[in-house]
Amino acid sequence: MIELVVASGKGGTGKTSVLASLAVLAERAVVADCDVDAADLHLLLEPVVGRRTPFYAGHEAVVIPGACTGCAVCVEPCRAGAITLADGRAVVDPLLCEGCGLCVHLCEEKAVAFEPRLNGEWYVSDTRVGPMVHARLEPGGESSGKLVTLVRSEARRLAAERGLGMVLVDGPPGVGCPVIATMGGASRLLAVAEPTTSGVHDLERLLELAAHFEVPAVVVVNKWDLYPDLTRAIEELAERRGAAVLGRIPYDLAVTTAQLAGRTAVEMGGAGAEAMVRIFERLRPMLDAGRRQLPQTRGASAPP
Repeated sequence: MIELVVASGKGGTGKTSVLASLAVLAERAVVADCDVDAADLHLLLEPVVGRRTPFYAGHEAVVIPGACTGCAVCVEPCRAGAITLADGRAVVDPLLCEGCGLCVHLCEEKAVAFEPRLNGEWYVSDTRVGPMVHARLEPGGESSGKLVTLVRSEARRLAAERGLGMVLVDGPPGVGCPVIATMGGASRLLAVAEPTTSGVHDLERLLELAAHFEVPAVVVVNKWDLYPDLTRAIEELAERRGAAVLGRIPYDLAVTTAQLAGRTAVEMGGAGAEAMVRIFERLRPMLDAGRRQLPQTRGASAPP
């Protein structure tokens, strides 16, 4: 099974737009949105939810009604400041509670329960391009890395169950815990970069992470014509890191028009869509070759 992760060193580079277009072109694949902190792939693929499952991670303190005597023994020791007294009993602010369990240990009245924390939901849906696994993390919710792992696992299971040989993953931005949970064990990384000073730096960090996990990487430069000099700098960086540049995507208002219509770029057409089709044509042989079968090609940057 091939698992392609589309990621970027920062948000806003266009990785979700690229992933959605690849999903249309791939035809037979499971799509997974692992950007659980700010999921937006559903805006382009319009999933119809078939199954939803609550996501629990960690614990939180909950005062048992009628059991609290208001002794306040738990208030001051709470370093998060999550416990206050109101109307003669303790009240826990769930947004501040860090789930350490100290108040449970201190309360001699056993008036504080330590319950699993509901941090969001995850879904298995159908879209016009095939099955999709995605999730929603509650505001302030933690354990996004754990939720990402769950989404990936379910996407792989679904692909095997339905006889689909490819999983396309919309990864989170950056290089933090959710990205690590997304990238580890993937077949290939497609890094989407933008021609800005920070874009060069962000791409370098992402490629370093891919090298650490021994995930072969390829690079696409989005909105390349906004700053051609930095586009060349990105391509030179990719060459030094042994990552083939699959192509350049121009700045194209048709992509924005497609987004506003809830469609992918390749479904609406335009210069950006044509570039994504060429990129997919260059990517397909790598995916068809199987998991980690092709060595990275140094200096094999494709023309725009």
